[in-house]
Amino acid sequence: MKHTNTQPHSSEDKLETPSWEQVYSLLLKLANSIQKSNFKPDIIVGVSRGGWIPARILSDLLEKHELANVTAQFYVGIGETKPEPTITQPVSVRVKDKQILLVDDLADSGKSLKLVNEHLKNQGASEIRIATIYRKPWSITTPHYCVKETNHWIVFPWELKETVRKTVEKFTAKQKSIQVAKEKLISSGLDRTIVEQLIKEIIGEQR
Repeated sequence: MKHTNTQPHSSEDKLETPSWEQVYSLLLKLANSIQKSNFKPDIIVGVSRGGWIPARILSDLLEKHELANVTAQFYVGIGETKPEPTITQPVSVRVKDKQILLVDDLADSGKSLKLVNEHLKNQGASEIRIATIYRKPWSITTPHYCVKETNHWIVFPWELKETVRKTVEKFTAKQKSIQVAKEKLISSGLDRTIVEQLIKEIIGEQR
């Protein structure tokens, strides 16, 4: 039996859908905050999967080319998580005695970031600072660098198909039509053509 938790304060019915341009603008602000703090990381570590793209962009903006990844799994659906996150792929490079900028797209419960932070400490990192684009107000981890706080469910441009699939599954499980799910996604700011194409693919895969 799969056990799931839902964030008690999260508004998963309210979607926030930043565009690629908006995300890049937020990352510019994040990079500026990091530079102003005079923190000079030896390695940027992106948390898979959501932190990969922000980490890569920050690598470019900060001109820091030493980039690594670590995987922590927690979410199983929109607003649904496993009881506790787990490290499923250790950090991909040696971090002993290194200053680390740990990057994720979002600090939601904060449990995954806390777990990864402890993992990096156990691997001997000398200093770890956390950077996220968004933070939920109930997160148990407060990033050193963050641009926005929200209680909405964030849909990033790199996770559209996953979000569309989970939304369709959620609505159909409640005996609601795919059309209702589609209009919900579109009204939240997602492009109609893209949503319709993704739903078409998802339906085709189920046949």
